[in-house]
Amino acid sequence: MATTTSTPRVPGAPPGPEGLKQGLSRGPDRAFKLLAGGSSAVVVALVVIVGVYLISKAWPSLAANGASFLTSREWSVADPDALRFGIAPLLWVTIISSVVAMAIAVPIAMGVALYLTHYAPARVAKPFAYLVDLLAAVPSIVFGLWGARVLMPYVQPFQDALKSAFGWFPLFAPTAVQAGTIFLASIVLAIMILPIITALSREVFRQTPVGHMEAALALGATRWEMIRTAVLPFGRPGVVSAAMLGLGRALGETIAVTIILSTTTGAFSWSLFFGGETFASKIANAASEFDSPSKTGAYIAAGLVLFLLTFAVNAIARVIIDRRKGFTE
Repeated sequence: MATTTSTPRVPGAPPGPEGLKQGLSRGPDRAFKLLAGGSSAVVVALVVIVGVYLISKAWPSLAANGASFLTSREWSVADPDALRFGIAPLLWVTIISSVVAMAIAVPIAMGVALYLTHYAPARVAKPFAYLVDLLAAVPSIVFGLWGARVLMPYVQPFQDALKSAFGWFPLFAPTAVQAGTIFLASIVLAIMILPIITALSREVFRQTPVGHMEAALALGATRWEMIRTAVLPFGRPGVVSAAMLGLGRALGETIAVTIILSTTTGAFSWSLFFGGETFASKIANAASEFDSPSKTGAYIAAGLVLFLLTFAVNAIARVIIDRRKGFTE
């Protein structure tokens, strides 16, 4: 006759699968599970509702559009019966300003994060990290006013030097715009996203396994060689995901960019030293003109592209975070 025996549970040991199932059947655990699941469902539902709303409002205007929505530089929505609008200049200014901001912010953020986690004394690292994090609490309108009124005179000589040295290249070609350029907006965006990337990178570098670092030092590596061979490889996926989150923040910034950028109606240039509008600033500048469904739908269509763009960036960040999770397990 077969007999079954059960292993006695060691006091203080974590519960097994059966224990977990029994725990979930308790009232408070079941309530917490429903609350957590409901909160997640609400977030997903909100994203779906926003997407459906944008598509439903934008679709009639897109169907009536007489120009190529993705490639045209026209934006004429005054006559509801003759809509002609395209997002090519908006897409260019939005992407190039965010990419330049990332090129400035990411190396600085990595340097600050490495200094705080591996070089700075503890009595310096904590207040320094606190000050960097405080930058995230500064309102966008303050950054916009500071960039347009204070930073611009200091950036202009640097812009002129770049025009003189690399003006043959379309990206640095001289233009008639002197203030409120894409380049200035990119610098302000870089400062705005710096605390996001720094904070996330700092936490990633701090989680580097001590055994990896001690092994590198035991083999005779200097501190920089230890960082290069142990810390940076471990933190690379986390830094990339932090950069993606910063990119999403830069793509959607509205007020600061609206204050800084000079509008150039009907004109276009590939140069960083030109003005223009991003998706967000275009919608903000025209908010008072939403007097008909067709005109409003044209701007909502532009907003839909921005929504999809930021959604794609955040999805990429999520994938990279999942890859990092698999790397650390």
